[in-house]
Amino acid sequence: MPTRRTVLLASAAALLSAGLATPAAAAPAKWGAYGSPVARLNSRTLYVDPAGGGDHTTVQAAVSATPTGTTPGTGWTIVLAAGTYREVVVVPLSRPYLTLLGGTGKAADVVVVYDNAAGTAKPGGGTYGTTGSATVTLQADGFTARDITFANDWLRADHPGVTGTQAVAVKVMGDRSAFYRCRFLGHQDTLYADSLGLSVFARQYYQKCYIEGDVDFVFGRATAVFDHCELRTLNRADIAFTPQGFVFAPSTARANPRGYLITQCTFTSTAPVGAYCLARPWVPGSDTTAWPMLTIRQSVIEAGINAAAPYANMSSSYPWQSQRFAEYANSGPGAVITVPANRPRLTKSQAALHTRETYLLGSDNWRPWS
Repeated sequence: MPTRRTVLLASAAALLSAGLATPAAAAPAKWGAYGSPVARLNSRTLYVDPAGGGDHTTVQAAVSATPTGTTPGTGWTIVLAAGTYREVVVVPLSRPYLTLLGGTGKAADVVVVYDNAAGTAKPGGGTYGTTGSATVTLQADGFTARDITFANDWLRADHPGVTGTQAVAVKVMGDRSAFYRCRFLGHQDTLYADSLGLSVFARQYYQKCYIEGDVDFVFGRATAVFDHCELRTLNRADIAFTPQGFVFAPSTARANPRGYLITQCTFTSTAPVGAYCLARPWVPGSDTTAWPMLTIRQSVIEAGINAAAPYANMSSSYPWQSQRFAEYANSGPGAVITVPANRPRLTKSQAALHTRETYLLGSDNWRPWS
């Protein structure tokens, strides 16, 4: 995992100079972990190589080349060669059960990145808005990704006149979406873990992933489990006050009994001690009845999080104390109980209701960690 990142650059040489890759990883083999165009995993596998050594040169071209209406067991796999893919990608509802694999088995080798922000002007007029800023939009159910970096490298410093600074790397809306050993890089609103509608309780699973940002960089209304992940808060040189930002901004629908579960994760930081809050509740104008839910359990919370005031309000109309925020058996300097009223805690019996099984199994017995 990187220890510091200020900007994601679009060439392997630039990645090396920015400290995002080791010399050995600067020019990795194109394929290896998941077959190759001459040794395919199966007949439903496509290979993408920006240099022309695969079936397609862009991710979107490969997605569009897969058939529509696939079912469990018939979904297609797209393997990406090492390289930087500077493009916007959409996996529509019509292409469920699609799998994206980083060809080398190392997420740092395969980077899908673009630089739209909410306030970026669109060619036809207007601006993109938060949802439209996403580098990758995943609408379909059953999406899986392994060993890939998803990024949005739009920077506030490069656009001082833009007020819409949300810049999403990935917006995930489908049910049964899973990510393994992936990286999510950005600043504000990096990972939009959402659903297709208020009445849709989309389940998502993130295992051994790395997620970084500054303001609300994991947000949305999905039922999402983050398992053994690293969440890194970035130092903001553009402000001199605290909090510099917030890790989570859940907007869980009131009818949804499960929001975000953070289990056995690590919270790291490049920011000063106590510069960040863990979360603030997001009650959007489109759902003023939202009841944000976040549980953090058995995780290591390092000193970048303010132990005395780990939660804050996004709006005084919806105080964090009235939301479904809770912790259990966390450790580290950012988890120290200095003000008990500011650290809502679960009992052992309550914590038994907050596991990856209770959040994700459902009626279809989905076990993405198996």
